[in-house]
Amino acid sequence: MTKIIESLNITASPYINAILSLAVFLAIAKIADLFVGRILGKFTKFTKSDIDDKILAVVHRPIFFTIIAIGIVHTVSYLGPSPRLFFYISAILYSTITIIWMASSIKISNIIIEDAIYKVSDVTGLGKDIIPLIENLSKIVIVIASLMVILSIWKINITPLLASAGIAGAAIALAAKDTIANFFGGISVFTDKPFKIGDFIVLDRGERGEVVTIGIRSTRIKTLDDVMITIPNSVLINSKIVNESAPTPNIRIKTSIGVAYGSDIDLIENALLEAASLNGNLLTDPAPKVWFMSFGESSLNFDLLCWINDPTLRLRVTDSLNRAIYKKFNELGIKVPFPQRDVHIYKETS
Repeated sequence: MTKIIESLNITASPYINAILSLAVFLAIAKIADLFVGRILGKFTKFTKSDIDDKILAVVHRPIFFTIIAIGIVHTVSYLGPSPRLFFYISAILYSTITIIWMASSIKISNIIIEDAIYKVSDVTGLGKDIIPLIENLSKIVIVIASLMVILSIWKINITPLLASAGIAGAAIALAAKDTIANFFGGISVFTDKPFKIGDFIVLDRGERGEVVTIGIRSTRIKTLDDVMITIPNSVLINSKIVNESAPTPNIRIKTSIGVAYGSDIDLIENALLEAASLNGNLLTDPAPKVWFMSFGESSLNFDLLCWINDPTLRLRVTDSLNRAIYKKFNELGIKVPFPQRDVHIYKETS
């Protein structure tokens, strides 16, 4: 801007040029303030989210003061101060700009973090009480970055500080490697989404239950006997996960049973389906199915396949199905064999 004024040769007086320069920057700052506050504000009202309105309310004042501060630096340059004095004035003003934007960046990060946590909390069960922790971590990063910028403005060599920070960061990373692994494991769970709150999962280590909460450090599942298991996310992401609630929420229950050779297989099928029809917790779509699976050593083996939509009912439904099948078989005289062995004793003759 000063080059434009100098190229126009409006006046030979540096004081008048300084005043004109400051006036131009004041006008630009006001125009920018009106543009951001009113014109862009009208566009953001058409969006579904109010996060852009909040961010716009935070940044329009810092933009105004940034332009003013830059204008003051250019204005001072017209007055021809000594290089040392000009350095201090510009460093103070640019440091002030950095501090203003540091405070604004913290506010913006808090707005984004709160909005993101509230959006995912209903799906993941991530507690809203974690918001202050993430906001503080974000604030530390922003403050450190701003301090580095301020030090560079004042021509202070930050290389030793960066080296020290690197050594300290490495030491902290080694000391908290498990916590860091769990943290990144939680991020992997959030991004990959192998399951969500309410899904019924089975891990390769044998843990089975309903996902209750998905946290930054760990995930909690509740087993069918109402036992809460807390699994570190670093362990979770390295495990084979079977999600029984995906791609559909229906849970399959398989009941295997053997009947004696010579039994009427059509009668067996009808008996199993009738026993299933007495259970009100089973789904009718898909309907229960019976499969003749194999010829066993002592029995004809059948599988009864049924579906439920609530994994917490698995044990209750299995129990009621087994009871109904046992009663129905007794009613119809269907025999359930058990392994038998014939022992022949030979008497030795002398």
